[in-house]
Amino acid sequence: MTGLDRAGPVIVLFRRDLRLEDNPAFAWAARTGRDVMPVFTHCVDEDGSAMGAGSRWWLRRSLVSLDRELRSYGGCLKLCAGAAEREVPRLAQDSGAAAVVWNRRYVEADINRDRRLKARLKADGLQAQSFNASLLFEPWTVKTDVGEPYRVFTPFWRRCMAIGASEPTEAVERVTFVRGLDSDAIDHVIPHRGGEVPSELDELWTPGAVAARARLKSFVADGLEDYRSRRDLIGEDGTSLLSPHLHFGEIGPRQIAAAVAARDGSDSFLRQVGWREFSAHLLYHVPRMQGENLRPEYDAMPWRDDAETLELWRRGLTGYPLVDAGMRQLMRTGYMHNRARMVAASFLTKHLMIDWRHGADWFHDMLVDADLANNIAGWQWTAGCGADAAPYFRIFNPLLQSSRFDSEGAYLRRWLPELANLPTRYLHAPWEAPQDDLSAAGIVLDDTYPRPIIDHSVARKRALGHYATHIKAR
Repeated sequence: MTGLDRAGPVIVLFRRDLRLEDNPAFAWAARTGRDVMPVFTHCVDEDGSAMGAGSRWWLRRSLVSLDRELRSYGGCLKLCAGAAEREVPRLAQDSGAAAVVWNRRYVEADINRDRRLKARLKADGLQAQSFNASLLFEPWTVKTDVGEPYRVFTPFWRRCMAIGASEPTEAVERVTFVRGLDSDAIDHVIPHRGGEVPSELDELWTPGAVAARARLKSFVADGLEDYRSRRDLIGEDGTSLLSPHLHFGEIGPRQIAAAVAARDGSDSFLRQVGWREFSAHLLYHVPRMQGENLRPEYDAMPWRDDAETLELWRRGLTGYPLVDAGMRQLMRTGYMHNRARMVAASFLTKHLMIDWRHGADWFHDMLVDADLANNIAGWQWTAGCGADAAPYFRIFNPLLQSSRFDSEGAYLRRWLPELANLPTRYLHAPWEAPQDDLSAAGIVLDDTYPRPIIDHSVARKRALGHYATHIKAR
């Protein structure tokens, strides 16, 4: 039902839903038959998890892409620098709008802000309505038999599959737009804020909904069937690379689920979409986990305060090739293969005994797919302090992980060119190579490439001791 009580256009407030297809807020506005005013507002101080450099790079280009798509339909995107709570009521008043609609977000700060905005708009006599565009299932719809949120993924996902995901929103056939909109400059709305920007973003990524749909189509045709067997092979192109498109809402999970339905490989792939869903539900139900251990007993963990070692990890200079390759891929592309993410996170929290929050902050700053819930849940899972977490005794061995999932060394050679000429049998542990092989490969340990900053067996023993003393005993 889209009946409105007053004359005037409908404002569609875009946030992390930068697409026109399967966008229920946009579709609702179009079906009113009123002129539509697409708006994007941004205020750095409004976002409690301010975007990092990678995400800012992506957002700027995604907004340009959305504006281009709107112009193909005869409209345009109005950009506003400022807080939504201030800018949207002002725009509504100036335009004589009848309604404002948007798609929901599920982080506590966003929820509270949306409630205040909705109350303000309704007090001003406008219709204000929100929809679900970013999740397959809203957090309050998936509960255990006793009405509690799930803390373990497998039963959560089993329940989701029993409920069944809804279909994408029907396509909009006709829409008219408010004409003559002026817009703030994108440099003013999304300012350059300094910081380190991954160096190869332009080479790998094309932000925007058009590129997202093309990537999904290509993956379904060429990657889905073998996804289960190839997704952990770090040296191969076996993943979808859809995560940043999902993060910015350039494509929605319902579109993905519909595209892969009943195809070979769909179950394994949708489980990964399910983990994103699980993470969002967790953060919704337990908002404190954004900065606190989900399992309070981990508050007793004696994390090491070691800025120098943390920086070596950030720069990919730990002496463990798989960890270093992953961290350098992150610095250069704003992305890291998921298997490498797990190994790098385990190394920081269990080899180096550095607080997971330092790692989560670095990932959040660098990743183009820096989804807050997914990032937090993944780090807490690896550190052992989250839901469905890896047991305290699961400490990834970087050497075994490297030889198993990058056996020929393609990933290591790609991101660690200083090791490229080393024979494969020594590539995963260069410090074990004979001096003649090191010399022939142009490698000088602790000069062109570091020795390990800590021995794996020593680190494992230390971590297990801490966990047994401070966590397990509790």
